[in-house]
Amino acid sequence: MVVETKKTFEDQSVKDNRKPPKASVKCTYAGQEEQPIEDEQITQFLPMVHKIVQRVVTYLKPPLSYEDLVAAGTVGLVKAAHDYDPSHEAGFKTYAYIRIRGAILDELRNWSFVSANVDKKIHQAMQFSLEITKQKGSLPTDEELAKKLHISVDKLYQTFESARAKRFVSIDNSHEGLLPLGPSLAAVKTPTPDQQLEQAELVDKLTEAIQQLNERQRQIIILYYQQQLTMKQIAEVFNITESRVSQLHATALFNLSVKLRQWKDGR
Repeated sequence: MVVETKKTFEDQSVKDNRKPPKASVKCTYAGQEEQPIEDEQITQFLPMVHKIVQRVVTYLKPPLSYEDLVAAGTVGLVKAAHDYDPSHEAGFKTYAYIRIRGAILDELRNWSFVSANVDKKIHQAMQFSLEITKQKGSLPTDEELAKKLHISVDKLYQTFESARAKRFVSIDNSHEGLLPLGPSLAAVKTPTPDQQLEQAELVDKLTEAIQQLNERQRQIIILYYQQQLTMKQIAEVFNITESRVSQLHATALFNLSVKLRQWKDGR
């Protein structure tokens, strides 16, 4: 979860034969002729859909499939082509990326159910983390938090991953009292002065929170969000398993949410 800034998303193409046929794309908005959909433009950015899906495939849970996410992302691309206003500051590539990613995350979120017991454990983990951070002035270690929750460290990692799957920790939508980071950091419209101030403050606090993560978590956040590496690629960089990268990623997101919640509550 780190800031995905307004940088141009270049070199998004990826080789993948599983591209939806052009006809199915056109059918999505059949009958809506207010703004002509450029088939060539949609076709050009279809590889971006697969690139984004490959970055979030770790979050997949049955019955959701890779193809389901590609379909959702393709609809997001078609909507982007239909709704795009060239008068906005953002170029179409940036706008399309935001809409595609949003559609894919929405699809994931719709299928990310957790039991009442797990949901309770997530809330407890957040509350204990806030309390420990306030007392110590720093985030609790995994061992400290697991002990406080009376669970094993492995179980704690499962809780973090459930929190991520539920989108409890989100950079794209306001949830659980957190500010919506995605729209504020990649806005397609000129923000108001108040929004600009809030955005600048949020970026500062997020940067500060990232610096307070342990080194490995911080590296994973940078590689995943700034360098756009997949979890599989990050696993190769550190010579660890992909599942371990997923654990560290989920833990880092949870810790960042704790710091941002602490900042928001103290405002």
